[in-house]
Amino acid sequence: MPPRSYVSPTRSAAAAETRERVLEAAARTLREGESIARFSLDTVAKAAGVTRLTVYNQFGSRRGLLEAVFDDIARQGGLHKLIEAMTMADPRAALDRMVEIFCGFWSRDPAVARLNDAMATDPEFAEAVRERNERRRKGLTALVDRIAGKTASQQARKDAVDLIFALTSYPTFASLSAGRSREEVSRLLQAACHAALAPLADPSSS
Repeated sequence: MPPRSYVSPTRSAAAAETRERVLEAAARTLREGESIARFSLDTVAKAAGVTRLTVYNQFGSRRGLLEAVFDDIARQGGLHKLIEAMTMADPRAALDRMVEIFCGFWSRDPAVARLNDAMATDPEFAEAVRERNERRRKGLTALVDRIAGKTASQQARKDAVDLIFALTSYPTFASLSAGRSREEVSRLLQAACHAALAPLADPSSS
């Protein structure tokens, strides 16, 4: 009989604490760092007060660390609220709520901007973020299908999804944020999303 593996609760708690400390240091480095190109396991390890090997053992690579930071910021930024939004009876109200949630997420932490900058210099990380963005597209597709009913064509549905997907992206939020509050940007995007849905109610426009 092979020996049983045993993981000490104390050791597990220490590893979890170290992971949180490294994630906090990584996010802080992204907020305060001069260039995303300088973001590395070494710089994060130094900021967290641990060895590079510790960071490597926890996350495996720079990409793994960036993904973990992104997911942690998403968790703290309220993206879990999307599940509740998707269950709202009125799909248009659900879309408005989705816009509010993403505006809150995009604006909450300056590290989000650096994570988006990282997509330009790290193709693997860019692919990981695109995979996460596709979850947003799937949610939007479900809402558009509910709004469209049976009359709108597939092309009209696709056009609406593609437009709203672009409207709810970080680059769009960032470009509209200059001189506007988060609430103002949210209202502007909600109006634009409603405009993108207008052709669904007119089959002749498909």
